[in-house]
Amino acid sequence: MKNAKRIAAYCRVSTEKTDQANSFESQKRFFKEYIERQPDWLLAEIFADEGHSGTSTKKRKAFNEMIQRAKNNDFDLIITKEISRFARNTLDSIHYTRELRKLGVGVIFLNDNINTLEPDSELRLTIMSSIAQEESRKTSERVKWGQKRRMEQGTVFGRSLLGYDVLNGRLFINQDGAEIVRLIFDKFVNENKGTHVIARELREAGFKPMRVKEWQNTVILRVLRNEKYCGDLVQKKTITPDYLSHDKKYNRGEEEFIVIKNHHEPIVSREIFDAANRLLDERALSQTDKAKYSNRYAFSGKIKCGRCNSSYVARKRKYLTWRCYKNCGNKSIRNDVIMRIIDELKIDKKPRERKENPEEANRALGAKKARLLGLYVEGAIEKEEFLTARLKLEKEAEKTNEKCEVEISESEIYRNIVEQIIVNESGEAEVIIKHPPTEL
Repeated sequence: MKNAKRIAAYCRVSTEKTDQANSFESQKRFFKEYIERQPDWLLAEIFADEGHSGTSTKKRKAFNEMIQRAKNNDFDLIITKEISRFARNTLDSIHYTRELRKLGVGVIFLNDNINTLEPDSELRLTIMSSIAQEESRKTSERVKWGQKRRMEQGTVFGRSLLGYDVLNGRLFINQDGAEIVRLIFDKFVNENKGTHVIARELREAGFKPMRVKEWQNTVILRVLRNEKYCGDLVQKKTITPDYLSHDKKYNRGEEEFIVIKNHHEPIVSREIFDAANRLLDERALSQTDKAKYSNRYAFSGKIKCGRCNSSYVARKRKYLTWRCYKNCGNKSIRNDVIMRIIDELKIDKKPRERKENPEEANRALGAKKARLLGLYVEGAIEKEEFLTARLKLEKEAEKTNEKCEVEISESEIYRNIVEQIIVNESGEAEVIIKHPPTEL
């Protein structure tokens, strides 16, 4: 047919088998019949995306292919049922229709009666796409609310993992995987093996991990830190704050965690899980790259979570605040609140002086050097990091003999007074004082 307009059709189709009205075959038939009824129209191609949200075009493969084909002058006009099928993001709707119009390609939204080649189309499109975007926001809020209620009732969201199969929102033990999980905890806690060693032994034994090519120390760490293995469930570790982009991010306290203790059958006992995590906390604090951080604040390494028994770590923005390392949902606490609690105990905190013992200091530096070398040999730190840290220790040794007397800082005094701080689930801190405080 000479001078016929080449027409492309775009649809988003449901992945639900029961949703026949929005199936690809149904929409394909609709567009084919509609185009055949129009004089001087010729069907070029039908593009369809399955199951992807209309709020973002990033993950819509067919949509992006259609735009590229339009740039290649493969058709003259695009038809789609409605704006919400094309894009529920107002900016995307305007951006792509403008881009296509510059190419001489119009978009017809059948149900909305909008043709982007007409003069008033952009105003009408802006209004209609804004309404569609708002409806998408409301839908997102409803879905989030429903998911949260189901999480609170114990429904598991997420994929199967090593040792557990997720079926219909429930966790079922997979015995083959469970044996590997038990083996990892046993090697770490009872045999005192490091994560690198455990990963190597699992590779050598021929055990297969899930969703990764081979065992690495990071995989072992994730197993040891995963509270599911002792029967607990913590959900909303990741969140989707922007309903338009759908980008996920780690939940750093922006939203409430859903925590259910003793939710399902455990693979390891709570005792061995807690022992493993205590070891991980201790080893993490002893590593060279965290040694400076661990002594940076008065209460580093002393604050424990009353919910999951992990250490609290510091975050400094406007205020210095402590939060659970595992993000288990327990409340954070400000540093000045802890200091006020200690001040109310009326303990003598007057700064004093101490004499530096060069022999003791040198022995401590020798131990640090040995530990540093051990980390390098195990492969826990790179060569450049090792050399930098060693040079720093050598400079520290040079300064040791020059020290005679030093004034004890306020931070050191607080550190010396406090044995441990436990933050309970209501956010209150229980401060355990050394009896008597260690002499400075």
